[in-house]
Amino acid sequence: MYYSSGNYEAFAHPLKPEGVENKQAYIIGAGLAGLTTAFYLVRDAQMPGERIHILERDPRAGGACDGWDYAQLGYTMRGGREMDNHFEVMWDVFRDVPSIEDDSVSVLDYYYWLNKRDPNYSLCRATVDRGKDAHTDNKFNLSDKACMEIMNLFFTPEDQLQDKKITDYFSDEVLDSNFWLYWRTMFAFENWHSALEMKRYVTRFVHHIGGLPDFSALRFTRYNQYESMILPLENYLKAHGVDFQFDTHVTDIEFSCSDAKDNDRKVATELRFVHDSDAAGQAAAVGLPDSGNPAPQGAEEVIALSENDLVFITPGSCVAHSSFGSQDAPAAFKPELTPGDGWDLWKRIAAQSPEFGHPEKFCGSPELSNWESATVTTLDERILPYIEAICQRDPLSGNVVTGGIVSVKDSNWLLSWTINRQPQFRAQKPGQVCVWLYGLFTDKPGNYVKKPMRACTGREICEEWLYHLGVPEDQIEELAATSANTVPCMMPYITAFFMPRASDDRPLIVPHGAVNFAFIGQFAETPRDTIFTTEYSMRTGMEAVYTLLDIDRGVPEVWGSAFDVRALLNATVLLRDGKPATDMNMSIIEKLALAKGLDEIKGTDVYGLLKEFGVIPTDADNADTYEPAVGAMWPGIH
Repeated sequence: MYYSSGNYEAFAHPLKPEGVENKQAYIIGAGLAGLTTAFYLVRDAQMPGERIHILERDPRAGGACDGWDYAQLGYTMRGGREMDNHFEVMWDVFRDVPSIEDDSVSVLDYYYWLNKRDPNYSLCRATVDRGKDAHTDNKFNLSDKACMEIMNLFFTPEDQLQDKKITDYFSDEVLDSNFWLYWRTMFAFENWHSALEMKRYVTRFVHHIGGLPDFSALRFTRYNQYESMILPLENYLKAHGVDFQFDTHVTDIEFSCSDAKDNDRKVATELRFVHDSDAAGQAAAVGLPDSGNPAPQGAEEVIALSENDLVFITPGSCVAHSSFGSQDAPAAFKPELTPGDGWDLWKRIAAQSPEFGHPEKFCGSPELSNWESATVTTLDERILPYIEAICQRDPLSGNVVTGGIVSVKDSNWLLSWTINRQPQFRAQKPGQVCVWLYGLFTDKPGNYVKKPMRACTGREICEEWLYHLGVPEDQIEELAATSANTVPCMMPYITAFFMPRASDDRPLIVPHGAVNFAFIGQFAETPRDTIFTTEYSMRTGMEAVYTLLDIDRGVPEVWGSAFDVRALLNATVLLRDGKPATDMNMSIIEKLALAKGLDEIKGTDVYGLLKEFGVIPTDADNADTYEPAVGAMWPGIH
């Protein structure tokens, strides 16, 4: 497997690997990583679909990319996905998958046209004082010291960031800024999370710095992530004969690698699983209220694996042990592991070789990796004016509404909420609006509801949200009870992948010496890319298939804006809210040295670039200085 960049590799079709039609492939998990793995087996490896088996513990595909209407609860979305134009693997997949909205065009084309016609941006990024605009005004408000702290992290090698926290690198100069408000609420980072993952995010998305304050860097699907991304991909795979086995808990995988050392041959030899036909077990798998946390029921089955078989394993799960509440019941916090969940399986696998990772680094502290979300469905028009007053758009227009999350700066829960294009579900009734909200601090009492978020019913969470919208207090309880249905969801491990880690805590996609197996998903390690993105999951699937089957076509590299001087110069200025570098606090000696250096390069392309991107100001002395053509990059691009 090798990385590539450019259209030559991107547009090519690889040759069929020799003997692939005689192999069987078993994919553990039908999340985005598992579905992408199956896609590349079908399209690029040209494996017959009936020889591809996807084993999924839930009753449906999608994993964390969900969106569902439960008869006993209502509409639910555990989370949402923000897409980037440089999710190279994602768009390589979806250029060939028919859209659920219009099956005569691809998912990519429909999405492209939609976001060209209706571009995303926010008109109110944050509120304070019960619904008033916080006037972040697209500013980061970073001091020179804060900018230097971010730059220091950017340039620190990953091997020096192992097991380090964000607070080891950022002081209150960063943590009290608009930058950190934007960052932590958009990506769900906590102060105690991994400095290594923070560095990856800063370097991965440095080209998006200009679009971070108002979310103009982002693009969204027409409907929820399940209907717009998962269903089309599932339909594509089923049309090619891929075998889906739902309600199937893989309890263990055996490997012949006792006392294995680097480069020893490692072979998956046996796969154990249980088909859970018990209704209570199926309810528990998706976290329905009052379902408990039982082990899967049914007789254990065994598949003997040969070296000619392929096994793709999804270790861990950010949505494992998610629990739904209801309008009148809180969502339970139940992080206890059970056989057949992603964490228990990974622990059993990891016990067989140190190269298979260290799951306890991620699942060992659920109090530090949880947050809670809720889906609010409005039932009449009475809440909508308060929404429109903040987002300055009609929630029922069918177009962009909030343009990303609205964060409540003075919320004890650090509450954020968003409304994407409505309807969010194809079956949603006219006039209804589905709102997604989440709180990072689930153990803190609310501002209006004096209880921790995790102890609140859906109705109480709605009350807290309505309070921050500015609804008069004498109307809050009635509106929460009669004008909305709110379904909370507690997720103990939702940011487990952000926990501080070392380089070997996540297994490589294909470990050293692995013959017939690979790890995929958010807890498999691939260089440079960022977890908690659709692209990361999909990239691991592509790399796994290409490596094990030696497919001779390049895997598109992670977009290299961190190595593009244009992007770096652009971000340097935008991070300082447009101020040139010459305005930084410097001593007289430093200013003289800078002036001397700039004078030495005057008339060169380097000087022209610095002027083009605002690193140095335009004045009477340099107004006519030549500026080189910069191609697909200009100040503010994202």
